[in-house]
Amino acid sequence: MENMSALHFYKYQGTGNDFVVIDNRKGEFDRNNNALVKLLCDRKFGVGADGLMLLQSHDSYDFEMVYYNADGFEGSMCGNGGRCLVKFAYDIKAIENKTTFIAVDGEHEATVKDGLVHLKMIPVSEIEHTELFDYMNTGSPHYVEYVSDVQQLDVFEAGRAIRYNDRFKAVGTNVNFVQELGASQLEVRTYERGVEDETLSCGTGVTACALSASIKGHLSPVAIKVQGGNLAVSFEKSENGFDTIFLIGPAERVFEGTWKLS
Repeated sequence: MENMSALHFYKYQGTGNDFVVIDNRKGEFDRNNNALVKLLCDRKFGVGADGLMLLQSHDSYDFEMVYYNADGFEGSMCGNGGRCLVKFAYDIKAIENKTTFIAVDGEHEATVKDGLVHLKMIPVSEIEHTELFDYMNTGSPHYVEYVSDVQQLDVFEAGRAIRYNDRFKAVGTNVNFVQELGASQLEVRTYERGVEDETLSCGTGVTACALSASIKGHLSPVAIKVQGGNLAVSFEKSENGFDTIFLIGPAERVFEGTWKLS
């Protein structure tokens, strides 16, 4: 890192979930420089993003996805981040329109088709289903609660109260609030741990909401409206839960630039 005088970066967004993206296939970026990651994600003093991703070389896959939360530390899987990193790899011609890559939660497949990125998520076999909420891990832990009017909800206060309650405060959870709009149609707002605020979209979150909605009778694919646009989640039910889960939506380059290193 000391040999670098400047860092070239890209800014991508997927339905308003935005990320700093760095091509680190040559290994020039110090993966342990948490302070720089946090600074780059800072919306006042840095580039500004919900997280930062590195495109890493890998011997067995097209690439490795390394994801950092906005607090500067490596986090769990980010669905919209995965879609954006696939689109980035496609844009720089590191992959064709189909790819297989590795992330913190395991292997993923993805396809870029008709302007959308179709990202295969990990199978989900365990869902804690209660009268008040559903809880599951879709690559990241997610709490799902249904409300009558999601736009009138104070997502920051309500989400923070759950994320820091006695059960979750030690390791945290993402918190999703869902309003049913119609058959296989949802509106979702999410409080994300690591960002510690509401984001305009959360890929693993809407995936969790779609699977939760399936328990209530909604069929695949589920169309989901988020603050930053529209996503869809398709899935298949099996004896062990849910598999062949795809998160589908747009991913776009916003700009690229150079960060001068002191």
